[in-house]
Amino acid sequence: MDSNIQILWQDRKRNIFGLPWTFTKYSLSEDRLFIKTGLLKTVEDEIRLYRILDLTVSKTLFQKIFRIGTIEVSSGDTTMGNFELKNIRDVSEVKEKLSQLVEENREKKRVANREYINGNEDLDVLD
Repeated sequence: MDSNIQILWQDRKRNIFGLPWTFTKYSLSEDRLFIKTGLLKTVEDEIRLYRILDLTVSKTLFQKIFRIGTIEVSSGDTTMGNFELKNIRDVSEVKEKLSQLVEENREKKRVANREYINGNEDLDVLD
């Protein structure tokens, strides 16, 4: 990740007890979401926010007890596809911030989500 990028939010994936003892880190900038995983082999993924189609928050009983949750992300990105931000703190606030930034980026890039009748989703650039 470039050191010139302003990070608006970051957290680690937490274990079932809400402790950050994992090797997955999440970061959010104004236009991208970063996911860094691994200890011996590190993989860094990023997705442009305008490619995110839908966000869903889910909380199991254990997640509720330890005040964490999961954001399920549906994306139009070919390499990332659908993925989850698992076991993060303040999950509702993070989802709202992410949702707001997604909408801002879609407006800036003039991108619209068009759903087809058969359920496939596509991204269109508005002219």
